[in-house]
Amino acid sequence: MTETAEGAAAPATDAKTERQVRRLARNISRFAGRHAVDGNAQADAVVEYVGRDSTRIVLVGADGEWGDQVARNPQIAQRAVEAAGLTLHDEFPNDVALRVKTGPYEWNRMAGLQLGSPAGA
Repeated sequence: MTETAEGAAAPATDAKTERQVRRLARNISRFAGRHAVDGNAQADAVVEYVGRDSTRIVLVGADGEWGDQVARNPQIAQRAVEAAGLTLHDEFPNDVALRVKTGPYEWNRMAGLQLGSPAGA
């Protein structure tokens, strides 16, 4: 944030921010294209707060594959999703959550340790 003449904080629109928005939007668009179904490249996105200096963009493709990108703040994340033309949700809608495909890797990482998965799985 930068200070205005009145002392109020104004959002910074520096070159670094603009580069990150463009890079994220390009990556998000590629993800949507790779996970299209019957030519439908529409994907959904949810922006989640991670910590002081990072925000996670969770992407769910039309085919149910998912991925993520990390931005410096929620404003950059939102701008990138909008620039990529994806549907941005405030939280995971049921239909999007039901579409997410998970595999053995996710089950081992998310629940395997708590459920006593075999060593090395």
